[in-house]
Amino acid sequence: MSTLYLIGRIILGAFFIYNAYGHFSNIKGMGGYAASKGIPMPEFSVIFTGLMLLLGGLGILLGVHTTIAIAILVIFLLGTTFMMHNFWKETDGMMKMTQRIQFTKNLAIVAALLMLLALPIPWLFAAF
Repeated sequence: MSTLYLIGRIILGAFFIYNAYGHFSNIKGMGGYAASKGIPMPEFSVIFTGLMLLLGGLGILLGVHTTIAIAILVIFLLGTTFMMHNFWKETDGMMKMTQRIQFTKNLAIVAALLMLLALPIPWLFAAF
């Protein structure tokens, strides 16, 4: 079971780190999308949320400061979920469905992160 736990933690941490890379490698494009959703200071917001993803992902991957890492990711996900994936405002059917999928996916990830808080600290295989 501990091997499965470690594999899951690596995948989950890498998921957030990969998404951080997406933020940093496309600041202008993501900033434009954020602006279209009414996000203030969109390019700064992309950089800031990219840092949130990076720090949270590293915390999970390495098993360090896990409570803080999870809190950062939950805050990021809840903000993103309600501000960027507000499917109830969409009028186009396909866009509404896409945003609803993203909305519910994010809530499922929040649920998984909250379950990680039940694990004893320090986590197995923590880097330090």
